[in-house]
Amino acid sequence: MNFTVSARLAARRFAYQHASVLTALDQGMSLIAAGMADVTITDASGRIRSPAALYQSLFGSIATPQARPAPVALQAA
Repeated sequence: MNFTVSARLAARRFAYQHASVLTALDQGMSLIAAGMADVTITDASGRIRSPAALYQSLFGSIATPQARPAPVALQAA
């Protein structure tokens, strides 16, 4: 399958081709970390997603730890 990673830096637009969804996702996340804007990943069928949306569709949502009550101190009997 073919994936196109697109991003913008100021007035310049960049596009990179990848054969693997994981390499496209990796580069998309790297471009965001590098400060590029409008980072998208387009698949062969024309579906456009952000790297975060693609990550979520592949791996599900990231579970956040739930708040736990503070431990209760035990007293000697």
